[in-house]
Amino acid sequence: MMWLERVFDVVKVQVYILAILFCPTSCLQQPSRHTNVIALQPYAGFDQILLDSLSTNIANHYDARVVVLQPIALPEEAFVNIKSARFRADKLIQILEQTKPDTIDYILGLTTKDISTTKRDSWGNVKEPASKYEDWGVFGLGYMPGASCIVSTFRIGNPKSKRNERFMKICIHELGHNMGLEHCETQGCVMADAAETIKTIDQVHTDLCSACRKKLN
Repeated sequence: MMWLERVFDVVKVQVYILAILFCPTSCLQQPSRHTNVIALQPYAGFDQILLDSLSTNIANHYDARVVVLQPIALPEEAFVNIKSARFRADKLIQILEQTKPDTIDYILGLTTKDISTTKRDSWGNVKEPASKYEDWGVFGLGYMPGASCIVSTFRIGNPKSKRNERFMKICIHELGHNMGLEHCETQGCVMADAAETIKTIDQVHTDLCSACRKKLN
């Protein structure tokens, strides 16, 4: 009978609703873990082979999707000639963050040119002697936390056999700052403070220590 069929339909709907309400969490579809999207922004003249190698390394180290953007010219507004011809790293990361597409979580600028910033003490004053630290050449710079960082191959030195490894470590380090990681005192951690010398970079591994890795999970 028609009225009896309608009663059965209502009962079926009620049972289905109850099954959803009392179903354990494992029955429901779980949202997938967010995967960060990291963009590599090479500036004119950057080595394509090194760029390809970095893309693979960054994807593996941060379990991220890496996007390689088309090379662009360094912005003229970042150029300075205080002690020598350089590009201000602080200006570059500001521009990168402002121009970053919303679909990208972090953007890493890559250049062969010398980059610099002003080194300050814990009070925010220019570190002494000011003539040395007002325009201080750096390997890389990144916001902490933030969405952009910059790395240069200009100061990574020789021998050639160590250049690529040093470069990878610096890139992983600056992206770590973007993700909120501070300098780490664990021996061998890639987040160690370079302390103004390339020797420190040679003494660390290419990966985060377990404590730093845990902070990102």
